[in-house]
Amino acid sequence: QVQLVESGGGLVQAGGSLRLSCAASGSTSCISTMGWYRQGPGKERELVATITDAGDHNYAASVKGRFTISRDDAKTTLSVQMNSLKPEDTAVYFCYAADTYCYGGDYWGKGTLVTVSS
Repeated sequence: QVQLVESGGGLVQAGGSLRLSCAASGSTSCISTMGWYRQGPGKERELVATITDAGDHNYAASVKGRFTISRDDAKTTLSVQMNSLKPEDTAVYFCYAADTYCYGGDYWGKGTLVTVSS
């Protein structure tokens, strides 16, 4: 079992920055890929960024160049630095982890709200 808890959401003006964090606990050695997803008002959940055990960083086109994903070696902390925020970045942001090495399964946090004002 893996537990994920997000933090760092809040209200920020357009052009500003926020850093979101995700604390992972439980069987973190089972985790391979981790990432951030978001769901805006009236939208479906979409991928924001992922990071793999091979060290690959993948970003949605809409955030490339503005967001940076990272994690510690123990996979206990996942972060995303969000710069040059736009109103369309307003969404609930969810932490994600894939259990590849043990029993399998996808794990999700409960989400943290980011609101970007114009």
